[in-house]
Amino acid sequence: MNQMTRRVFGVAGFALLLATSASFAQQPPTVRIRGQIDKVDGDVIDIKARNGDMLKVKLVDPARVMAFVKASMDDIKVGKFIGVTAMPQADGSQKAMAVHIFLDAQKGVVADRHSPWDLQPGSTMTNAIVDTTVAGVDGQTIMVKYKDGEKKVIVPPNTPIVAYAPGDKNELKPGAQIIIFGATKQADGSLTTPAINVGRDGVVPPM
Repeated sequence: MNQMTRRVFGVAGFALLLATSASFAQQPPTVRIRGQIDKVDGDVIDIKARNGDMLKVKLVDPARVMAFVKASMDDIKVGKFIGVTAMPQADGSQKAMAVHIFLDAQKGVVADRHSPWDLQPGSTMTNAIVDTTVAGVDGQTIMVKYKDGEKKVIVPPNTPIVAYAPGDKNELKPGAQIIIFGATKQADGSLTTPAINVGRDGVVPPM
C-alpha cells in the first residue's frame, strides 16, 4: 500500500469516525419518569414526578399503554418472565425490592438481562425466566436465568408484586400513578414517549 492509498484510507476512516460520532451525538437522551398524572389534555400529560417536579409529556401516536395490576407470590411460577428490582447482597444474591410479571407475549421482546437501576443508589434490574422457586425463612428464594447468566433472588414477605396487563388510554387520568421507562428529551426541553405504564385500581408501579 503506497503513501497516497494510506492517506485516502486515513481520510475516509476519519470521515466515518466523524459521521459515527455525529450520529451518536444526535441521539436525544432518554429519562425515566415515575409519578402521578396531574392533568390530561389530548396527548399531552402533566405529571407530578416523585421528586416534586412538574413535567409535561406528549404521547407519540400510536402510543402503547400498559397497566400494572396487583399480583402475589402465587403468580410467580416456573417459566414466567419477570423483572426484579433489587439490591445486591454480599453473598452475590439479589434482595428484591419489587417484582413485576411480564405478559407471555413480552418474552423475547423485552430484553432478558441484569443491569443497574435507578430506584435507589446501587439497585439493579434483572429481567429473567423463573427457573426454580422455594419457600425459605427469609422469604421466597427464586433462581432466575437470563441470556448472560443467572441470579439467586430473595423475595421478602410484603415485597410489592405487580403484573402487566393490556391497558387503555382511558386509564390515563388525574390521580393515576405511572412510570415511563424511556421518555425522550427534545431540543426545546419537552418530553415525548411512545409508551406509558399506568397503575390500575390504585396500584403504584413499584419499580
